[in-house]
Amino acid sequence: MRIFITGGGGLLGSRLAERALEEGHYVFSGYNNSIPMRGEPIKLEMAVDNSIYKAMDQAQPEIVFHTAALTDVDRCETEKDLACCINARGTKVLAEAARKMGAFLVYISTDYVFDGKQGLYKEEDAPNPINHYGHTKLLGEKYADCVARTCVIYGSKPASGKINFALWILENLQKGEEIRIVTDQYVSPTLNTNLAVMLLGAGERKLEGTNHLAGATRISRYDFARRLADVFELDSSLIIEAKMNDMNWKARRPMDSSMDISKAKRFFKDTDMPWDIDRSLKTLKEEIS
Repeated sequence: MRIFITGGGGLLGSRLAERALEEGHYVFSGYNNSIPMRGEPIKLEMAVDNSIYKAMDQAQPEIVFHTAALTDVDRCETEKDLACCINARGTKVLAEAARKMGAFLVYISTDYVFDGKQGLYKEEDAPNPINHYGHTKLLGEKYADCVARTCVIYGSKPASGKINFALWILENLQKGEEIRIVTDQYVSPTLNTNLAVMLLGAGERKLEGTNHLAGATRISRYDFARRLADVFELDSSLIIEAKMNDMNWKARRPMDSSMDISKAKRFFKDTDMPWDIDRSLKTLKEEIS
């Protein structure tokens, strides 16, 4: 199939492109700044309508995986118009283009559509974002055929010049530097390799509606860091406990945005998915080695 991935050079997009190519799909990778390493690159600016239409016309995809977004939570809070333009309006324009050519649109959303008061959120739970990033991502959801909400994506390689949460932890611990990680924010960390498998399955089988595609383990960011240190045999005493109120964040964060992935487990029961955190971190270590 012809697949178009927005954000093709990013943490998720690059791994998704790699996996899709392995499965024999023809992949177009949309990018803004960093030219993707995999797939046929197509210049794409999600804040410019004509750029979106032009890229879609060039790709003529059967499936669109929309991974591109303004994901800097604090920047979204200070540049609200830009966040709306990219995350909400850009998604609307992309969906219109996809609909005209009969392409199935898979939209990667976020756990931040929830307020964090409950945790282990199911697909039918009512969203209530407490920051502008979550608000704009929720606005984008209504335009997609498949909404794939996920949480704290990490992977074995830097992407688009950025390192993800897991690599940031490893980099600092390997240098013997202390890091402060919050103990009171609970999430469902998601290995990009696992997410890529789930997304391709969702796209290929036209999984409609809202779906929580994330790791299976509810864990605090602090405990995730310690578990990661243990797997890589690094000094976990360098990981210093902190609280969310101690952090110099501009935007509020949900305290518990962990996700219930029971629906995903039923849908992907025919795959040997390393759902739990221990298997996922071992996979991460194997990918880095």
